[in-house]
Amino acid sequence: MLIRYGYELAFECGAPTLMVCLLDAHEDRLQHIVYDSGFQMHPALGSTAYRDSFGNQVCKFMNPAGLVTIHRDSILEDSGMPDEIAESAQEVPLDRVPNEYLIFLLGSRYCETDKLSQIAWDLFGAVPPGWKRVQAICDFVNKHVTFGYEHARATRTAYETFQEQVGVCRDFAHLAVTFCRCMNIPARYANGFLGDIGVPPDPAPMDYNAWFEVFLDGRWFTFDARHNEPRIGRITVARGRDATDIPLTTSFGPHRLAQFKVWTEEVDQATLDELVRRSA
Repeated sequence: MLIRYGYELAFECGAPTLMVCLLDAHEDRLQHIVYDSGFQMHPALGSTAYRDSFGNQVCKFMNPAGLVTIHRDSILEDSGMPDEIAESAQEVPLDRVPNEYLIFLLGSRYCETDKLSQIAWDLFGAVPPGWKRVQAICDFVNKHVTFGYEHARATRTAYETFQEQVGVCRDFAHLAVTFCRCMNIPARYANGFLGDIGVPPDPAPMDYNAWFEVFLDGRWFTFDARHNEPRIGRITVARGRDATDIPLTTSFGPHRLAQFKVWTEEVDQATLDELVRRSA
């Protein structure tokens, strides 16, 4: 299966402003990319990349006073298989969790384990540990929280999501991550591209999505409390403790987002051939 994905964003700044972005496919998908326009800027400006403390590739550039547009268009090969289900996967004893993953058991900016610990044990303490417990958490969050773009709020925490019972995909992920950590299951927040492949199309404009990963049986598995079903064509961009670690864009000064366009869709070989021909 071929999946085309990309973005076009425009920022307007009143003065030269440093910006960092997490917008492109994670390096663990780079070997699957069969076409890439490259990172483009208009007007043409210099940019650099660095790896953050969670292993994500970050793009950095100075946005001069005025309007700057950034763009990327790519196609990758995907297996076409939905997210893996491993119902027999077991929790890893805490003394065997790799040291570098212990951070994903702790509270963080949007994941207040101290406020939700007792609630988590009351809700999920009797559920068999392992995959079934994580799935029970997803089931609860999916039913407990009502999705709606009108409910978006950048400062909403997991505890506030639990209380307010509304949110967007990042809120679903934060609450599920927090419940998992409260139950001593390492969990990390993730975001990326997720198109309407194998599901009815969503009429809302395309956006980046948020989900989460849990450490079971010595490896990471993907879960999605918002959709709560295996999805096809998930393209991870970044992973971290919560949204604080992996914002799509960060500006070190005021800016106005003048344009935001994201695309993710299945395409055929003819589309790939045409893009390659144009770029030759």
